[in-house]
Amino acid sequence: MANPHGDFIWYELLTPDPDGGAAFYGAVLGWQAAPVEGSPIGYRLFGSGETMVAGLLSIPRAGGEGMRPGWLGYVGVEDVDRAAAAVLRAGGAQHVPPTDIPGVGRFALVADPQGVSFYLMRGASAGTSAAFAPGRPGHCQWNELATPDPAAALGFYGAQFGWRPGDAMPMGEIGEYRFLVQGGQVIGAVMPRLPQAPAGWRFYFGVADIDAAAATVAAQGGSLQLGPVEVPGGQFILQGRDPQGADFSLVGPRLGTG
Repeated sequence: MANPHGDFIWYELLTPDPDGGAAFYGAVLGWQAAPVEGSPIGYRLFGSGETMVAGLLSIPRAGGEGMRPGWLGYVGVEDVDRAAAAVLRAGGAQHVPPTDIPGVGRFALVADPQGVSFYLMRGASAGTSAAFAPGRPGHCQWNELATPDPAAALGFYGAQFGWRPGDAMPMGEIGEYRFLVQGGQVIGAVMPRLPQAPAGWRFYFGVADIDAAAATVAAQGGSLQLGPVEVPGGQFILQGRDPQGADFSLVGPRLGTG
């Protein structure tokens, strides 16, 4: 892909019920789930029209192989093998070694030194991924890492992908919410993991109306864990859990507010 090294280029839902996941996110985000012809694992693509932003992958029910439902992000790199080796040298782990997907690209599933998993990817397409597109409903608009060691995480991701710490907002005794900058653009933030909450990435997908989205989440059998609450810039966020057990996040305006 033509994206610079270090861009988020794709997102993926791991779920024990792909049909249920497709129906839920279709209702909440307006996505269609298109099957990938010939995929031996039943992979599906999430998106609207011809623009695909995420994938949908089945995992064993009840986490039969130690996997739990959730979202993972793909970071685009120039060379997957070299990037995976660098992760290992920096104290990270490798769950799936560099592997080719014919016609799609080469990927590896790795984890940072704090144990947070993410993918490395070099796509075969010459096009540019728009999976991360702030301001566009149906696309990811914010990438947020909760980690037990924010300083170490900033150092790790900075060394691997060139991400730089930006401004910070104080969070009282918890610590600070530190923005992440990639190529001059703020792409998300790093924050301390809250007590008794798992470390991991949260990806905020854009909606046109946060209150309508919250109502749809409830109507489709999901649960709200936080929000909608206002964040700087006049946007509102919510955090929830889908009916299959995966945590998700949404961001968007509250219609009728200035």
